[in-house]
Amino acid sequence: MHTTDTLLYDTAKIARYQADSHFDYNSQLVHKNFNLYEIVINWFRELMQRFFGSVIADKYSGTILAVFFVLFILLLIFVVYKKRPELFYREKKFMKYNVEEETIYGVDFNSEINNALSRKDYQLAVRLVYLQTLKHLSDFRCIDWQTYKTPTEYLYEMKRKGVSDEFRQLTNRFLMVRYGNFEATESTYETVKNLQQIIWKGGNW
Repeated sequence: MHTTDTLLYDTAKIARYQADSHFDYNSQLVHKNFNLYEIVINWFRELMQRFFGSVIADKYSGTILAVFFVLFILLLIFVVYKKRPELFYREKKFMKYNVEEETIYGVDFNSEINNALSRKDYQLAVRLVYLQTLKHLSDFRCIDWQTYKTPTEYLYEMKRKGVSDEFRQLTNRFLMVRYGNFEATESTYETVKNLQQIIWKGGNW
């Protein structure tokens, strides 16, 4: 008597084939409404499969890609902050000026200068005029303002652009008032204010 052959379903082999990316024929099909996210995630999953295998790729590729995306966004924000810190301050929201901080953003210079002049605090008024000038130069990309830079460094930056003698004079007076214990007077303030106006108009640089 002849027995009919029957097919046996080997579940272990089928499972191995399904886990093997070489047998993932569905990935070759073109799907409609295939968005950018699906393209990226599938590309990254295939990349993970090549290096770490299908099991790790299927389990962790989405998480790893999300981490990379967050790190990229944080890096982008950091770069923008370093280049344009003023973008992170609310418009017309000014902070109280601290005499010990040499900052140029978030300060209502005109108001602070007027307050200093009303108290006849010419030391502070001179410093504020200098910082206001730095902000102007920074806004027009004449200098790359950073909190750690010194006035001398800004002079070097302006030299590369053909620095005006007015900016050098203004810097020297600021250094004398800020670090040289030079007593500023109303005449000192008027001098630095006039130098500032010349610089704002372009000077000779």
